[in-house]
Amino acid sequence: MSTQQLIESLNADALKTDLPVMGVGDTINVHARIIEGAKERVQIFQGVLISRKGRGMNEMICVRRIVDNQGVERIWPINSPMIAKIEVVRRGDARRSKLYYLRDRVGKSRRLRDQRRGLKHTAGQPTVQK
Repeated sequence: MSTQQLIESLNADALKTDLPVMGVGDTINVHARIIEGAKERVQIFQGVLISRKGRGMNEMICVRRIVDNQGVERIWPINSPMIAKIEVVRRGDARRSKLYYLRDRVGKSRRLRDQRRGLKHTAGQPTVQK
């Protein structure tokens, strides 16, 4: 067994298994644990996932949101115990793996298209061929 395989096998039990399927461009809620003195609370950070990098224990996500017309980005390790939960709110249609160009956008051009835009629900309807 190589050194890299040995390290990955040791870290395998520390990886989170309850992570949702999320891609770059999705709007997500990150439930982060905040510890203040002896108290602990959960704070929700909702924003657009603009990058993912690394893999395994080293995987990181960067989430961006706008607060009072200022961009705020936070970077978290996905497998951190400080993240209680991650929820996908909306799927975004992104054609790039890193959305750093959103930092320069203002107004409506900052928004991403919805991934399901234009698709109609066709379950249970017969297909008509012409």
